[in-house]
Amino acid sequence: MKLEILHKADQVDGQFNDGAIVEKRPMVYQGEKTFPYSNLFYWAHAWSEKGSTIGLHPHQGFEILTFILKGSIEHFDTKNQQWIPLNEGSVQIIRSGSGISHAEKVNPNSSIFQIWFDPDLNKTIREAASYNDYAPDSFKTESKNGMIVKTFKGDHAPIEMKSEGVAIREYRLKKGIHQLPISNDEMISTFLVEGSIALNNDGIKEKIEAGDFFKAQEATLLTLEALEDSWLFVIESPVQPSYSTYASMNF
Repeated sequence: MKLEILHKADQVDGQFNDGAIVEKRPMVYQGEKTFPYSNLFYWAHAWSEKGSTIGLHPHQGFEILTFILKGSIEHFDTKNQQWIPLNEGSVQIIRSGSGISHAEKVNPNSSIFQIWFDPDLNKTIREAASYNDYAPDSFKTESKNGMIVKTFKGDHAPIEMKSEGVAIREYRLKKGIHQLPISNDEMISTFLVEGSIALNNDGIKEKIEAGDFFKAQEATLLTLEALEDSWLFVIESPVQPSYSTYASMNF
């Protein structure tokens, strides 16, 4: 197994408006600690105690997914010209295409993931921007192998993406041993939102705490022990997409 771990303390720090919004970034796209790979090239865990706004700014070509982990946000873009609320458990995708500008309000005591995907920028840069908002009840939850699994993308889940070979799920783990499958042509990128787990795979033993991030590939199963009830967020993506990605073109 190939396993890489980025603990919370080692992730890139970010902030907006003098620290009104703060971030930990396990993946960045401009030369810091974790470079893009597969068709992922940015991942931020952002939160705010008092609430604040990230002002209007442009994007082009790639897909932006925002997951509201706690609380709520509001979103404005130049396509809709209005502020739209998104509550805990909701997800938004922006396919930025030929260009769109947006702004975000992170409301008090709220936290989000924002994750960027490369859907083949050479094609999408010529397409019109589009987006969808998904309410919490859009997503199927099922009990699977002793875990509660919510699927956002994949297995007929509703999120529509142009980025190739992506599946996105969250796992609610009860204390105990669990296994996640991995196929030879994919990798999994994992963020532990809450709880603590122990990895024990191919002689690799490591404790993962809330806020830690890791990726794994070249294995058929990832075995982990939830040391307490835990919340795991997992993205499956291709080891090698069929198109030239941002990562392959720039690193």
